[in-house]
Amino acid sequence: MQIIEVKTKKEIKQFLDVPHSIYNNDPFWVCPLDVDTEAIFDPGKNIFFQNGEATRWILLNDSGEAIGRVAAFINRNKAYKYQQPTGGMGFFECVDNRDAAYLLFNTARNWLTERGMEAMDGPINFGENDVNWGLLVEGFMHPGIGMNYNPPYYQDLFESYGFKFYFEQISNHLDLKKQFPERFWKIADWVLKKPEFQFRQFQYQQAGKLIHDLKDVYDTAWAFHESFTPLNEDVLLKTLKKTKPFLDEEMIWFVYHNENPAAFLIMFPDVNQILKHLNGKLHLWNKLKFLYLMKKKVITRARIVIMGVKPQFQRNGLESGIFWHLNEKFKHKPQYTELELSWVGDFNPKMQALHESVGGVFGKRHITYRKLFSEDSEYHRSGIIPVDTKEKALRAEK
Repeated sequence: MQIIEVKTKKEIKQFLDVPHSIYNNDPFWVCPLDVDTEAIFDPGKNIFFQNGEATRWILLNDSGEAIGRVAAFINRNKAYKYQQPTGGMGFFECVDNRDAAYLLFNTARNWLTERGMEAMDGPINFGENDVNWGLLVEGFMHPGIGMNYNPPYYQDLFESYGFKFYFEQISNHLDLKKQFPERFWKIADWVLKKPEFQFRQFQYQQAGKLIHDLKDVYDTAWAFHESFTPLNEDVLLKTLKKTKPFLDEEMIWFVYHNENPAAFLIMFPDVNQILKHLNGKLHLWNKLKFLYLMKKKVITRARIVIMGVKPQFQRNGLESGIFWHLNEKFKHKPQYTELELSWVGDFNPKMQALHESVGGVFGKRHITYRKLFSEDSEYHRSGIIPVDTKEKALRAEK
Protein backbone atom coordinates (compact mmCIF):
# COMPACT_ATOMS: atom_id res chain seq x y z
CA MET A 1 0.00 0.00 0.00
CA GLN A 2 1.11 3.55 -0.73
CA ILE A 3 0.16 6.88 0.85
CA ILE A 4 0.17 9.91 -1.45
CA GLU A 5 -0.37 13.52 -0.41
CA VAL A 6 -3.02 15.08 -2.61
CA LYS A 7 -1.60 17.76 -4.89
CA THR A 8 -2.43 17.07 -8.54
CA LYS A 9 -5.80 17.19 -10.33
CA LYS A 10 -5.65 13.43 -10.71
CA GLU A 11 -5.10 12.95 -6.97
CA ILE A 12 -7.92 15.38 -6.15
CA LYS A 13 -10.25 13.31 -8.33
CA GLN A 14 -9.12 10.12 -6.61
CA PHE A 15 -9.74 11.72 -3.21
CA LEU A 16 -13.27 12.67 -4.27
CA ASP A 17 -13.94 9.26 -5.82
CA VAL A 18 -12.95 7.10 -2.83
CA PRO A 19 -16.39 7.29 -1.13
CA HIS A 20 -18.16 6.12 -4.28
CA SER A 21 -16.55 2.69 -3.97
CA ILE A 22 -17.10 2.53 -0.19
CA TYR A 23 -20.84 3.35 -0.44
CA ASN A 24 -21.55 1.74 -3.80
CA ASN A 25 -24.49 -0.32 -2.49
CA ASP A 26 -25.56 1.89 0.43
CA PRO A 27 -29.11 3.23 -0.05
CA PHE A 28 -28.69 6.04 2.51
CA TRP A 29 -25.38 7.63 1.55
CA VAL A 30 -25.57 11.08 -0.02
CA CYS A 31 -22.53 12.31 -1.92
CA PRO A 32 -21.59 15.84 -0.86
CA LEU A 33 -21.03 18.29 -3.68
CA ASP A 34 -17.45 18.10 -4.91
CA VAL A 35 -17.24 21.91 -4.94
CA ASP A 36 -18.12 22.04 -1.25
CA THR A 37 -15.47 19.46 -0.35
CA GLU A 38 -12.84 21.24 -2.42
CA ALA A 39 -13.69 24.61 -0.85
CA ILE A 40 -12.63 23.25 2.53
CA PHE A 41 -9.09 22.64 1.21
CA ASP A 42 -8.85 25.92 -0.71
CA PRO A 43 -7.06 28.68 1.25
CA GLY A 44 -8.80 31.20 -0.95
CA LYS A 45 -12.25 29.98 0.11
CA ASN A 46 -11.81 28.60 3.63
CA ILE A 47 -11.17 31.39 6.12
CA PHE A 48 -9.81 28.87 8.67
CA PHE A 49 -6.53 28.86 6.73
CA GLN A 50 -5.90 32.34 8.14
CA ASN A 51 -5.13 30.73 11.51
CA GLY A 52 -4.42 27.16 10.53
CA GLU A 53 -3.34 24.67 7.92
CA ALA A 54 -4.61 21.47 6.35
CA THR A 55 -3.61 18.73 3.98
CA ARG A 56 -4.92 15.36 2.79
CA TRP A 57 -3.86 12.00 1.44
CA ILE A 58 -5.12 9.05 -0.56
CA LEU A 59 -4.20 5.42 0.06
CA LEU A 60 -3.51 3.18 -2.93
CA ASN A 61 -3.43 -0.62 -2.89
CA ASP A 62 -0.82 -2.68 -4.71
CA SER A 63 -2.87 -2.42 -7.90
CA GLY A 64 -2.88 1.37 -7.76
CA GLU A 65 -6.54 1.64 -6.76
CA ALA A 66 -7.56 4.26 -4.20
CA ILE A 67 -8.92 2.38 -1.17
CA GLY A 68 -8.83 5.10 1.46
CA ARG A 69 -8.36 8.77 2.22
CA VAL A 70 -7.84 11.09 5.17
CA ALA A 71 -7.19 14.75 5.98
CA ALA A 72 -5.43 16.47 8.86
CA PHE A 73 -5.70 20.06 9.99
CA ILE A 74 -4.80 22.49 12.74
CA ASN A 75 -7.09 25.29 13.87
CA ARG A 76 -4.74 27.35 16.00
CA ASN A 77 -7.62 29.30 17.52
CA LYS A 78 -8.69 26.08 19.25
CA ALA A 79 -5.64 23.81 19.27
CA TYR A 80 -4.12 25.28 22.42
CA LYS A 81 -7.30 25.50 24.49
CA TYR A 82 -6.91 21.90 25.66
CA GLN A 83 -4.52 20.21 28.08
CA GLN A 84 -2.63 18.87 25.07
CA PRO A 85 -2.30 20.88 21.83
CA THR A 86 -4.89 19.15 19.66
CA GLY A 87 -5.26 18.97 15.90
CA GLY A 88 -7.96 17.41 13.78
CA MET A 89 -8.46 14.46 11.48
CA GLY A 90 -11.37 14.05 9.09
CA PHE A 91 -12.70 13.08 5.67
CA PHE A 92 -11.69 9.54 6.59
CA GLU A 93 -12.91 6.82 4.23
CA CYS A 94 -11.43 3.35 4.08
CA VAL A 95 -12.11 -0.23 3.14
CA ASP A 96 -12.71 -2.62 6.03
CA ASN A 97 -9.05 -3.30 6.73
CA ARG A 98 -7.23 -2.33 9.94
CA ASP A 99 -3.81 -2.12 8.31
CA ALA A 100 -5.14 0.33 5.74
CA ALA A 101 -6.98 2.39 8.35
CA TYR A 102 -4.00 2.51 10.71
CA LEU A 103 -1.75 3.70 7.89
CA LEU A 104 -4.15 6.57 7.26
CA PHE A 105 -4.44 7.41 10.96
CA ASN A 106 -0.66 7.28 11.42
CA THR A 107 -0.11 9.58 8.47
CA ALA A 108 -2.42 12.22 9.95
CA ARG A 109 -0.87 11.74 13.38
CA ASN A 110 2.71 12.13 12.10
CA TRP A 111 1.84 15.31 10.21
CA LEU A 112 0.25 16.79 13.32
CA THR A 113 3.15 15.70 15.55
CA GLU A 114 5.62 17.46 13.27
CA ARG A 115 3.63 20.66 13.88
CA GLY A 116 3.65 20.40 17.66
CA MET A 117 0.32 18.69 18.25
CA GLU A 118 0.03 16.09 21.01
CA ALA A 119 -3.46 14.78 20.23
CA MET A 120 -6.01 14.66 17.43
CA ASP A 121 -9.79 14.74 17.38
CA GLY A 122 -11.71 12.91 14.74
CA PRO A 123 -13.51 12.68 12.58
CA ILE A 124 -13.99 16.45 12.49
CA ASN A 125 -13.98 19.27 9.96
CA PHE A 126 -11.61 22.12 9.12
CA GLY A 127 -14.37 24.56 9.91
CA GLU A 128 -17.34 24.96 12.23
CA ASN A 129 -18.80 21.89 13.92
CA ASP A 130 -22.23 22.09 12.27
CA VAL A 131 -20.96 20.01 9.32
CA ASN A 132 -18.76 16.92 8.89
CA TRP A 133 -18.37 16.31 12.62
CA GLY A 134 -18.37 13.03 14.52
CA LEU A 135 -18.53 9.33 13.65
CA LEU A 136 -21.98 7.82 13.17
CA VAL A 137 -22.31 4.84 15.53
CA GLU A 138 -26.09 4.47 15.84
CA GLY A 139 -28.99 5.39 13.58
CA PHE A 140 -27.76 4.35 10.14
CA MET A 141 -30.51 6.07 8.18
CA HIS A 142 -30.91 9.09 5.90
CA PRO A 143 -28.30 11.70 6.96
CA GLY A 144 -29.38 15.30 7.39
CA ILE A 145 -27.59 17.98 5.41
CA GLY A 146 -24.07 18.46 6.76
CA MET A 147 -24.19 15.38 9.01
CA ASN A 148 -21.50 12.71 8.74
CA TYR A 149 -22.51 9.28 7.48
CA ASN A 150 -20.26 6.23 7.46
CA PRO A 151 -20.31 2.40 7.53
CA PRO A 152 -20.76 0.75 10.94
CA TYR A 153 -17.32 -0.89 10.80
CA TYR A 154 -15.59 2.48 11.11
CA GLN A 155 -16.24 2.43 14.86
CA ASP A 156 -14.04 -0.63 15.28
CA LEU A 157 -11.29 0.92 13.16
CA PHE A 158 -11.25 4.05 15.33
CA GLU A 159 -11.48 2.37 18.71
CA SER A 160 -9.02 -0.46 17.99
CA TYR A 161 -6.48 2.16 16.90
CA GLY A 162 -6.77 3.87 20.27
CA PHE A 163 -9.20 6.71 19.74
CA LYS A 164 -11.12 7.39 22.95
CA PHE A 165 -14.63 8.70 23.45
CA TYR A 166 -14.42 12.50 23.79
CA PHE A 167 -18.09 13.45 23.51
CA GLU A 168 -21.22 12.17 21.84
CA GLN A 169 -23.67 14.07 19.66
CA ILE A 170 -27.35 13.15 19.63
CA SER A 171 -29.74 13.92 16.79
CA ASN A 172 -33.41 13.75 17.67
CA HIS A 173 -36.24 13.61 15.17
CA LEU A 174 -39.51 15.47 15.48
CA ASP A 175 -42.62 14.14 13.73
CA LEU A 176 -44.52 17.17 12.44
CA LYS A 177 -47.68 15.11 12.07
CA LYS A 178 -47.86 14.82 15.85
CA GLN A 179 -49.04 17.55 18.19
CA PHE A 180 -46.54 19.42 20.34
CA PRO A 181 -46.92 18.89 24.10
CA GLU A 182 -49.70 21.17 25.41
CA ARG A 183 -47.40 22.48 28.16
CA PHE A 184 -45.10 23.81 25.45
CA TRP A 185 -47.86 25.92 23.92
CA LYS A 186 -48.90 27.26 27.31
CA ILE A 187 -45.37 28.56 27.84
CA ALA A 188 -45.38 30.01 24.31
CA ASP A 189 -48.67 31.81 24.95
CA TRP A 190 -47.24 33.24 28.16
CA VAL A 191 -44.04 34.59 26.58
CA LEU A 192 -45.74 35.91 23.43
CA LYS A 193 -47.83 38.23 25.62
CA LYS A 194 -44.71 39.91 26.98
CA PRO A 195 -44.21 43.15 24.99
CA GLU A 196 -40.52 43.36 25.86
CA PHE A 197 -39.80 40.34 23.60
CA GLN A 198 -39.96 40.68 19.81
CA PHE A 199 -39.93 37.63 17.50
CA ARG A 200 -38.74 38.18 13.91
CA GLN A 201 -38.00 35.87 11.02
CA PHE A 202 -34.86 36.18 8.93
CA GLN A 203 -34.83 38.55 5.96
CA TYR A 204 -32.00 38.15 3.50
CA GLN A 205 -31.76 41.88 2.75
CA GLN A 206 -30.86 42.40 6.43
CA ALA A 207 -28.29 39.59 6.47
CA GLY A 208 -25.40 41.75 7.69
CA LYS A 209 -27.23 43.00 10.77
CA LEU A 210 -28.79 39.64 11.58
CA ILE A 211 -25.46 37.83 11.36
CA HIS A 212 -24.01 40.41 13.75
CA ASP A 213 -26.95 39.71 16.09
CA LEU A 214 -26.43 35.96 15.77
CA LYS A 215 -22.77 36.31 16.73
CA ASP A 216 -23.75 38.47 19.70
CA VAL A 217 -26.08 35.76 21.04
CA TYR A 218 -23.80 32.82 20.23
CA ASP A 219 -20.66 34.33 21.75
CA THR A 220 -22.58 35.07 24.95
CA ALA A 221 -24.44 31.76 25.15
CA TRP A 222 -21.41 29.51 24.53
CA ALA A 223 -18.83 31.52 26.46
CA PHE A 224 -18.76 29.00 29.32
CA HIS A 225 -17.83 25.98 27.17
CA GLU A 226 -14.23 24.83 27.46
CA SER A 227 -13.39 25.01 23.73
CA PHE A 228 -15.34 28.19 23.01
CA THR A 229 -14.10 30.44 20.24
CA PRO A 230 -16.10 33.44 19.03
CA LEU A 231 -17.93 33.11 15.72
CA ASN A 232 -16.43 34.77 12.67
CA GLU A 233 -18.92 36.94 10.78
CA ASP A 234 -17.12 36.37 7.46
CA VAL A 235 -17.57 32.61 7.90
CA LEU A 236 -21.26 33.11 8.65
CA LEU A 237 -21.72 35.28 5.56
CA LYS A 238 -20.02 32.70 3.34
CA THR A 239 -22.18 29.93 4.79
CA LEU A 240 -25.28 32.02 4.21
CA LYS A 241 -24.30 32.65 0.60
CA LYS A 242 -23.71 28.94 0.03
CA THR A 243 -27.15 28.04 1.40
CA LYS A 244 -29.04 30.77 -0.48
CA PRO A 245 -30.30 28.41 -3.26
CA PHE A 246 -32.31 26.39 -0.72
CA LEU A 247 -32.59 28.73 2.29
CA ASP A 248 -36.11 29.38 3.57
CA GLU A 249 -36.38 32.70 5.43
CA GLU A 250 -39.35 31.40 7.44
CA MET A 251 -37.13 28.75 9.06
CA ILE A 252 -34.71 31.19 10.71
CA TRP A 253 -35.87 33.21 13.72
CA PHE A 254 -34.49 35.83 16.07
CA VAL A 255 -35.77 37.04 19.42
CA TYR A 256 -35.05 40.51 20.76
CA HIS A 257 -35.46 41.90 24.25
CA ASN A 258 -36.32 45.58 23.93
CA GLU A 259 -34.67 45.46 20.48
CA ASN A 260 -31.46 43.83 21.77
CA PRO A 261 -30.55 40.32 20.49
CA ALA A 262 -31.63 37.62 22.94
CA ALA A 263 -32.01 34.32 21.02
CA PHE A 264 -31.98 32.71 17.59
CA LEU A 265 -32.77 29.46 15.77
CA ILE A 266 -31.38 28.39 12.40
CA MET A 267 -33.05 25.65 10.38
CA PHE A 268 -32.36 24.55 6.81
CA PRO A 269 -34.43 22.41 4.45
CA ASP A 270 -32.72 19.02 4.17
CA VAL A 271 -31.31 19.56 0.71
CA ASN A 272 -29.72 16.10 0.92
CA GLN A 273 -33.02 14.88 -0.51
CA ILE A 274 -32.03 16.67 -3.72
CA LEU A 275 -28.26 16.18 -3.55
CA LYS A 276 -28.87 12.43 -3.50
CA HIS A 277 -29.78 12.73 -7.21
CA LEU A 278 -26.74 14.81 -8.21
CA ASN A 279 -23.88 12.38 -7.37
CA GLY A 280 -21.66 15.20 -6.13
CA LYS A 281 -21.59 17.10 -9.43
CA LEU A 282 -22.92 20.59 -10.11
CA HIS A 283 -22.70 20.86 -13.89
CA LEU A 284 -25.41 22.63 -15.92
CA TRP A 285 -27.74 19.64 -16.17
CA ASN A 286 -27.61 19.03 -12.42
CA LYS A 287 -28.21 22.72 -11.72
CA LEU A 288 -31.38 22.48 -13.80
CA LYS A 289 -32.31 19.27 -12.01
CA PHE A 290 -31.76 21.02 -8.66
CA LEU A 291 -34.09 23.87 -9.61
CA TYR A 292 -36.71 21.43 -10.90
CA LEU A 293 -36.68 19.33 -7.72
CA MET A 294 -36.85 22.46 -5.56
CA LYS A 295 -39.92 23.58 -7.49
CA LYS A 296 -41.47 20.12 -7.12
CA LYS A 297 -41.08 20.44 -3.33
CA VAL A 298 -39.45 17.03 -2.93
CA ILE A 299 -37.84 18.14 0.36
CA THR A 300 -39.92 16.78 3.24
CA ARG A 301 -37.41 17.20 6.07
CA ALA A 302 -35.59 20.11 7.69
CA ARG A 303 -32.65 20.26 10.04
CA ILE A 304 -32.37 22.61 13.01
CA VAL A 305 -28.66 23.31 12.86
CA ILE A 306 -28.16 25.55 15.86
CA MET A 307 -30.07 27.43 18.51
CA GLY A 308 -28.89 29.86 21.15
CA VAL A 309 -30.32 31.89 24.02
CA LYS A 310 -28.32 34.41 26.01
CA PRO A 311 -27.92 33.10 29.57
CA GLN A 312 -29.81 36.00 31.16
CA PHE A 313 -32.89 35.12 29.06
CA GLN A 314 -32.81 31.38 29.62
CA ARG A 315 -35.86 29.92 31.38
CA ASN A 316 -37.96 32.72 29.88
CA GLY A 317 -39.69 30.44 27.37
CA LEU A 318 -38.11 32.02 24.30
CA GLU A 319 -37.63 28.60 22.70
CA SER A 320 -41.35 27.95 23.04
CA GLY A 321 -42.11 31.26 21.39
CA ILE A 322 -39.83 30.46 18.46
CA PHE A 323 -41.41 27.03 17.97
CA TRP A 324 -44.87 28.63 18.06
CA HIS A 325 -43.91 30.85 15.14
CA LEU A 326 -42.31 27.94 13.29
CA ASN A 327 -45.43 25.85 13.80
CA GLU A 328 -47.54 28.61 12.27
CA LYS A 329 -45.27 28.72 9.21
CA PHE A 330 -45.25 24.94 8.78
CA LYS A 331 -49.05 24.94 8.60
CA HIS A 332 -48.49 26.35 5.11
CA LYS A 333 -45.75 23.82 4.25
CA PRO A 334 -47.63 20.49 4.27
CA GLN A 335 -44.82 18.76 2.39
CA TYR A 336 -42.68 18.84 5.53
CA THR A 337 -43.19 15.85 7.81
CA GLU A 338 -40.02 15.70 9.92
CA LEU A 339 -37.51 17.94 11.66
CA GLU A 340 -34.04 16.74 12.63
CA LEU A 341 -32.72 18.42 15.76
CA SER A 342 -29.01 17.96 15.25
CA TRP A 343 -26.86 17.93 16.94
CA VAL A 344 -26.74 18.34 20.72
CA GLY A 345 -23.64 17.24 22.61
CA ASP A 346 -23.67 15.37 25.88
CA PHE A 347 -21.88 18.44 27.25
CA ASN A 348 -25.06 20.50 26.80
CA PRO A 349 -27.71 19.14 29.19
CA LYS A 350 -29.99 22.16 28.83
CA MET A 351 -30.38 21.66 25.09
CA GLN A 352 -30.91 17.93 25.61
CA ALA A 353 -33.80 18.79 27.92
CA LEU A 354 -35.26 21.14 25.29
CA HIS A 355 -35.22 18.38 22.66
CA GLU A 356 -37.14 16.15 25.03
CA SER A 357 -39.64 18.87 25.90
CA VAL A 358 -40.69 19.38 22.26
CA GLY A 359 -41.24 15.65 21.75
CA GLY A 360 -38.00 14.81 19.99
CA VAL A 361 -37.32 11.08 19.52
CA PHE A 362 -33.82 9.63 19.33
CA GLY A 363 -32.60 9.32 15.78
CA LYS A 364 -28.81 9.17 15.51
CA ARG A 365 -25.70 9.09 17.65
CA HIS A 366 -22.29 10.38 16.58
CA ILE A 367 -19.08 10.21 18.61
CA THR A 368 -16.20 12.65 18.41
CA TYR A 369 -13.05 10.79 19.42
CA ARG A 370 -9.71 11.97 20.74
CA LYS A 371 -6.39 10.20 20.25
CA LEU A 372 -3.55 11.13 22.63
CA PHE A 373 -0.15 10.67 21.05
CA SER A 374 1.64 9.83 24.30
CA GLU A 375 0.56 6.96 26.51
CA ASP A 376 1.75 8.98 29.51
CA SER A 377 -0.72 11.79 28.83
CA GLU A 378 -3.72 12.05 31.11
CA TYR A 379 -6.99 11.67 29.23
CA HIS A 380 -9.98 13.92 29.96
CA ARG A 381 -13.42 13.83 28.40
CA SER A 382 -15.08 16.99 27.13
CA GLY A 383 -16.33 19.25 29.91
CA ILE A 384 -20.00 19.94 30.56
CA ILE A 385 -21.52 23.37 29.91
CA PRO A 386 -22.58 24.38 33.44
CA VAL A 387 -26.32 24.52 34.06
CA ASP A 388 -25.95 27.76 36.01
CA THR A 389 -24.79 29.88 33.05
CA LYS A 390 -27.66 32.29 33.69
CA GLU A 391 -26.44 32.94 37.22
CA LYS A 392 -22.83 33.25 36.03
CA ALA A 393 -23.82 35.73 33.34
CA LEU A 394 -25.78 37.85 35.79
CA ARG A 395 -22.84 37.90 38.21
CA ALA A 396 -20.50 38.88 35.38
CA GLU A 397 -22.70 41.88 34.54
CA LYS A 398 -22.40 43.27 38.07
